[in-house]
Amino acid sequence: MTGTRAYHHGDLRNALLAAALEAIEEVGPAALSLRDLARRAGVSHAAPAHHFGDKAGLLTTLAAQGFDLLAQALTAAGDDLLAAGVAYVDFAVRRRAHFEVMFRPELYRADDAELVNAQGRARAALRAGVATLPTRGAPADADRDALAAWSIAHGFATLWLAGALPERVGDEPREAARAVLRRLVT
Repeated sequence: MTGTRAYHHGDLRNALLAAALEAIEEVGPAALSLRDLARRAGVSHAAPAHHFGDKAGLLTTLAAQGFDLLAQALTAAGDDLLAAGVAYVDFAVRRRAHFEVMFRPELYRADDAELVNAQGRARAALRAGVATLPTRGAPADADRDALAAWSIAHGFATLWLAGALPERVGDEPREAARAVLRRLVT
């Protein structure tokens, strides 16, 4: 290997993950190829398979990483549902490649233990914000409230990323999300 490629030896796995995120930003998760990933990382075409087995293994790792990062973002928002919704949208915009993989279970191993645990952490962090909602005269249905909150934040994030929102929402995703999501909590 040349000197420009030697830096991969100490942390090849993370270099491959970084290259995968870059590729996904450019071509999307479905078009990602391990051969292209190896080229981007400056390693042999067998290196990604050595670390992840196959494309599904790589995308499973990225999805688990994404759910952990989402859980961290939601937890940092505290128990304020509006702040958690804004954090969700902010995560989707700043970590677009992760976001595009996380909700495409046909691309990865949905039964992977690490992934399932990471999804559980993200779900628990979202539910913490939902727990602050008023009961509206009946016992709170935490599962349905969590689904409603997630659907609204996820839908807004997806529409934002697709460029499908009206121009009047502005060009700052956090502020636009706050204005829309405020309707959920008031």
